[in-house]
Amino acid sequence: MFHVVGPGTSNMGHVQRAWDHFRAVGSPRFLCAPMVDASELAFRLLVRRYGVQLAYTPMLHSLNFLQSPKYRDEHFTTCALDRPVVAQFCGNDPTTLVAAAKLVESQVDAVDLNLGCPQNIARRGRYGAFLQDDWDLVQRLVSALSTHCSVPVWCKIRVFPDEHKTLAYAKLIQDAGCSVLAVHGRTRDQKGNDPGPANWTMIRRIKEHLEIPVLMNGNIQSWADVQRGLAETRCDGVLAADRLLAYPALFSGREDNCIYALAREYLGIVEQYDPQTPARMIRGHLFRMLNADIRRDEDLRERLLGAHSVQGFAEAVLIAQRRAAEMPVVAAPLERVHGLGGSSRVDVSRGASQPQTYARPV
Repeated sequence: MFHVVGPGTSNMGHVQRAWDHFRAVGSPRFLCAPMVDASELAFRLLVRRYGVQLAYTPMLHSLNFLQSPKYRDEHFTTCALDRPVVAQFCGNDPTTLVAAAKLVESQVDAVDLNLGCPQNIARRGRYGAFLQDDWDLVQRLVSALSTHCSVPVWCKIRVFPDEHKTLAYAKLIQDAGCSVLAVHGRTRDQKGNDPGPANWTMIRRIKEHLEIPVLMNGNIQSWADVQRGLAETRCDGVLAADRLLAYPALFSGREDNCIYALAREYLGIVEQYDPQTPARMIRGHLFRMLNADIRRDEDLRERLLGAHSVQGFAEAVLIAQRRAAEMPVVAAPLERVHGLGGSSRVDVSRGASQPQTYARPV
């Protein structure tokens, strides 16, 4: 049913252009994934200071982006320091997607089609991972963007449980005009606070099967995971989402950056480069960075919920750091204060449960 054509049969001109483009943006190894209400300009500028070599915008709803200037102003901002950058769009109508993408193509290095969002809102809107059921439409969406946009088209997908089907799907997307494919190694049913492990073997098979650059996504909780993921999948780069939100210096390769200093640095970037950043986005970042502090300090939670200015948020960060310094020195909380963490560490202040997700990686 799903005919898999072997490597070497694609349009070699397209493949060569894809690699030329990837090299032109620096052959990025470490990337900030697209995240709803979280990979906004200020956060992108922060993580670029700590090793991120390319960043995605938050997912942009193509119809809203096309029709609403207010939506565009709130959800898409950039500046000279914010390069290379990829604008990610979702949608299911080729004409709308192209029109939305053309509004930003002169300000970005590529546009990305979201084929991986597993959330219920994507099911209702028939976009993201729920386009997996209509391969003809996916082909038309990718082809339309590739044909009519002046910048290359990237795509981000999730895998199917079946390897044969996954490889055929990835090949269809490449042949439709995709220049870079990012693969989240989970299925669309693997979501929520305990989604289970991403399938790195499946990602590696896609990398072996395609001819364009392939990026991996999933199971990244530490710098060691970054190195191991690249080695095991042989991908050209790695995207991080949740762990990058909790520790924005993930890609620096260092685990001793003070999380409170990172939070203050983020607030300084907001103030300098994007003072119109919505308070909900700022609050979401601080909830993630200060997660352990908030879980043990209800007053801090209330302070963050009540803050609506950079100054108010900065005061809450200072209080969190002071209170942490007054705590008895024990191993796990000390690691959290210094921003350490990863798949092999346990923070007793979090308990056994997963931290609440404040932004949905897409």
